[in-house]
Amino acid sequence: MRKERIVRKWAANAVVLVLSLLLVACSSNKASTTQASSGSYSGSVYTVKRGDTLSRISRMTGTSVGELARLNGIPAPYTLEIGQKIRVKNSSGSSSSSKKTAVAKTSKPRSSSTSSVAKVAAPPVGSKCWLWPTSGKVVAPFSDSDGGNKGIDIAGKRGQPVYASAAGTVVYVGNQLRGYGNLVMIKHNEEYITAYAHNETTLVNTSQKVSAGQKIATMGSSGSDSVNLHFQIRYRANAIDPQRYLPPPGSKPSC
Repeated sequence: MRKERIVRKWAANAVVLVLSLLLVACSSNKASTTQASSGSYSGSVYTVKRGDTLSRISRMTGTSVGELARLNGIPAPYTLEIGQKIRVKNSSGSSSSSKKTAVAKTSKPRSSSTSSVAKVAAPPVGSKCWLWPTSGKVVAPFSDSDGGNKGIDIAGKRGQPVYASAAGTVVYVGNQLRGYGNLVMIKHNEEYITAYAHNETTLVNTSQKVSAGQKIATMGSSGSDSVNLHFQIRYRANAIDPQRYLPPPGSKPSC
């Protein structure tokens, strides 16, 4: 009976964590409606800005990377130019009608059941030791703005090892979250979780305990338009900037 209760508890935690990442997707959609008023959208057309990638546009607009590439005739590796006009299309087939619906929804007061996670003060640097989850250049930094990148994107080679940034228990392994591909989530304690997205392969299972630096996946491009690792650190369900807490690249944490 105790074992069953533990399993149910972890399952419940996994659902909560998955929903917290879904909130990130929702905030991306909210950002797309905000951008509509600033001129980034014109009907069903998105204008590429500095730092945009096809996978980021996919997350913001709800149109899959493959569909964006097909609609716009963009071949791999999906290179974009600033100012380029990108046609977008949602699952219902009508971007403009969907966008109007989204604007109408976001204009209404949110109920307590759909409100975002309450913001909390970020923890002090050095309060917990973190390891780099892989090696490579950070090609997309963290952004705390609405619809911004809630982690960092690290470029690398396909099949490159992905490591647990700290010891903990795996609470999610799967690819049900659109835009994240093969995803691994690790709970480290009652305050911290980490997420590792776009993996080629995953090497751990839900409820498995892992140690800091343990290989948990290999880098890939699942749910993305390029080979990279999307890495998040969440403190009390809020995304924080991993680069503030990770040691200098190539070095070990001093804490």
